[in-house]
Amino acid sequence: MIRIIIAEDQRMLRGALGSLLELEDDIDVVAEAANGDEALQLILDQKPDVCLMDIEMPIKSGLEVAEVLKARNSQCKIIILTTFARPGYFERALKAEVDGYMLKDGSVDELADTIRNVMKGKKQFSPELIFGSVRTENPLTTREREILKLVAEGKTAKEISSLLYLSSGTVRNYISEILNKLECKNRIEAISIAEEKGWI
Repeated sequence: MIRIIIAEDQRMLRGALGSLLELEDDIDVVAEAANGDEALQLILDQKPDVCLMDIEMPIKSGLEVAEVLKARNSQCKIIILTTFARPGYFERALKAEVDGYMLKDGSVDELADTIRNVMKGKKQFSPELIFGSVRTENPLTTREREILKLVAEGKTAKEISSLLYLSSGTVRNYISEILNKLECKNRIEAISIAEEKGWI
């Protein structure tokens, strides 16, 4: 029996997926999560074989959960389910070594087959998502991404300088460089572009 967890913030979709997959003889839905934090905790506690994970969830995204699990060498296989392809997401999913990356509008039969194939050690990626993900190279350095993430969390230049042990002037220089690279007028625009492309 393949033990799976479904992580999806839309309750109706989560329930429908669970009910349909439970009809499969070899699949057992052991838990459901409404956000990324809940999903991560359930995976660590329940140790399922597979987690079906939405990308855009509250608290932690599906990609962030996948990245944490990779860092912890989790044995749980991750299949990302998404509604549409955003540039940068597929690249991040590959780096997090997810086992599947599929569209939500596929059939349940296809999804069940994907789960079985992933359990056999195969990687399953939807062709539409691969071709739909325009590979745009991330121009930001690791430090710049780190700073922009903190800006996105609402931290001031002073708070960031304290957290990263940098001078306020250095932080402002980094922010200025980020705006130049992303060709933005302000921080809000920079955050929006970087999130849209899956760079932060």
